[in-house]
Amino acid sequence: MATDGVQSLGRAFDLMELLAEDGSGLTLSALAAGSGLPAPTIHRLMATLVQRGYARRLPTRRYALGPRLIHLGERASRVLAAVALPYLADLVDTIGETANLAVLDDDRVVYAAQAPSRHSMRMFTEVGRRVRLHCTGVGKVLLAQLPPDVARELIVRGGMPPQTARTVIDPDELLAQLPLIAAQGFAVDDGEQEAGVRCIAVPVPGAPAEVAMSVSGPEGRLPMDSIPRLVPLLRTAAAGLAADLRGDAAE
Repeated sequence: MATDGVQSLGRAFDLMELLAEDGSGLTLSALAAGSGLPAPTIHRLMATLVQRGYARRLPTRRYALGPRLIHLGERASRVLAAVALPYLADLVDTIGETANLAVLDDDRVVYAAQAPSRHSMRMFTEVGRRVRLHCTGVGKVLLAQLPPDVARELIVRGGMPPQTARTVIDPDELLAQLPLIAAQGFAVDDGEQEAGVRCIAVPVPGAPAEVAMSVSGPEGRLPMDSIPRLVPLLRTAAAGLAADLRGDAAE
């Protein structure tokens, strides 16, 4: 009985993930094709998800994600921020510059948490702010974790307007940079989002979503030759956060 319950739960999550990948909604047959499940099973699971508000049935008879997930997403964001803040604060203590946590949200990244630098002149990004992928360190490092066709789709859909004279605005040029970013495990925003500001970002490995961690500050306080020293500090913080999110300590 418990095994059946776990299997049903896993199948329900599989269906919600299919719905998350398609913003226009999916028919019962499309869900069957994507999941490999029989139509009666999908119908039963979707009826439960609709009843609980985790999915909704559109007038077109397609299924889409439901409003209940907004509440869960807000709670999850607060939990993520609370878990991340000690790691961000440690980075500020060690490096001296503002530390950020950002999450991929469709064709944007959202800043989920921040620990500000103690310098009177410091970088400040409002938590909850959504920014484009092409001109930010966190955006580029997250793009580098995706399949090339998905990365292209996101940057084309989101647009690549110039923020500064250094902003890369050609999709092919940016896509050509992503394999190196993936191989080296970090990305740099070198005044591409805001003139005079440099940001160094790393992915958070094994997190339950696409998450990146970064430090940002004036170019004069974050010179390019400091990157080899700072990246290991960021990676250590990101690995610690990932372990906490996975619950490794509890095991």
